[in-house]
Amino acid sequence: MFSMILLAEALAAFGGAFGAGLAAIGAGIGIGKIGASAMEAIARQPESAGDIRSNMIVIAALIEGVALFAVIVSALALIF
Repeated sequence: MFSMILLAEALAAFGGAFGAGLAAIGAGIGIGKIGASAMEAIARQPESAGDIRSNMIVIAALIEGVALFAVIVSALALIF
């Protein structure tokens, strides 16, 4: 009985760490793709660099927000 509780706690800890890692990796890949696409777009149309850059920053902030939410949910899995 006691070993089953320990196993459940260990699986929760592993799941929380795994979820936080996936969130960080996903955010890194997403922001990397945004940056690459923005640089390509600026190279094609240098006159609209300001608009592209501001849109890139907004989208990157949204991705970071989702990643932070995922990390918080993963951390809550460790607590409960």
